Amino acid sequence: MAHLSTVDILGKLVAFDTTSRNSNLPLLDWVEDYLAGHGISGERVYDETGQKANLWVTIGPKDVAGYVLSGHVDVVPVDGQDWSTDPFSLVEKDGRYFGRGTCDMKGFVASALAAVPAMVAAPLAKPIHLAISYDEEVGCRGVRTLLAVLKERPLKPEACFVGEPTNMQVVIAHKTGRPMRVTVKGFEAHSSLRPHGVNAIEEAAKLIVRINEIGQRLAARTDLDPLYAVPFSTTSVGVIRGGTVRNIVAGECVVDFDLRCVAGDDPHAIVAEIEAYAYQVLEPPMKAIHAGAGFTFQELALVPGLDTAADAPVTVLAKRLAGRNDHAKVAYGTEAGLFQQIGIPSAIVGPGSIEQAHKPDEYVEAGELAKADAFMGRLIAHASGA
Repeated sequence: MAHLSTVDILGKLVAFDTTSRNSNLPLLDWVEDYLAGHGISGERVYDETGQKANLWVTIGPKDVAGYVLSGHVDVVPVDGQDWSTDPFSLVEKDGRYFGRGTCDMKGFVASALAAVPAMVAAPLAKPIHLAISYDEEVGCRGVRTLLAVLKERPLKPEACFVGEPTNMQVVIAHKTGRPMRVTVKGFEAHSSLRPHGVNAIEEAAKLIVRINEIGQRLAARTDLDPLYAVPFSTTSVGVIRGGTVRNIVAGECVVDFDLRCVAGDDPHAIVAEIEAYAYQVLEPPMKAIHAGAGFTFQELALVPGLDTAADAPVTVLAKRLAGRNDHAKVAYGTEAGLFQQIGIPSAIVGPGSIEQAHKPDEYVEAGELAKADAFMGRLIAHASGA
């Protein structure tokens, strides 16, 4: 099979609309055909519907620990965004490649796949694994089914590199993310009979004030980590939906809020504090009016934080492969914390800027892809003992 460049492969990957609501199997079919052309096969780990899957590929010896190149291929929607190009066709302009997922994060996956022929030809002393996952954009859900399989295997990789867009800077930590939904049940009444009803919107508003107060307290910490752009844990209310019409006491209100915690703060304890305020302070007077009124909390996702030491072997190796000595910490979540959770040391490094992710006219620069290709070349040499 003819060798394809990173840009060639990126064009193929971008052409698949792998918005998280869609199946990623057509893209995996293409990847598996490409790999088969180089004598390589992979292992699929499906979701419960059978419509999505992770792909795990091993190149090199299977009886020693090696290195993981991890990337998700689902993307965020383009609905309502004002694109100047077709988001699912790769377009080059002035050294930039435009298309949905180019930086987040099909560019990294394309670079890894383009390096497969060199991996196959190299005398690898340690294997290189490709982990291509689904549903990262909706809570890092997909890779969990793959990690459940890897966790049970006796031999675990010695390092994982997650290729989220970092401009090829090595990222060693990110916050724990815990998005939550709270449904407030009130009791409807005509607004002229306000005291006989329980206004779910007003009770939700009281809870929102409390969430904000907790966020202000977290921001007042003095032991701040300067490597984070936002060096403290944050709370944020992103969605509120409630009520029917102006003259009816609102019977229901739904609030989505978000926690992003640095290593020193426990997101479970923070949620417990918010729940205690709802149940112990707000609910009793609500239930005194109507027994069915109250709060229900739902965890939408839990993305474990990443906390890798600056002098850890995976950090040192990632810097060597990236050709730079600096490192950073970020506020957004990735799959790296999940790999670390099952005992695989992890770092984040990939082409493109997070500033371009999720936006219309998303792009990755040609120079960033070249840096990713150089990273792959150095990894192959390292895994070959050079």
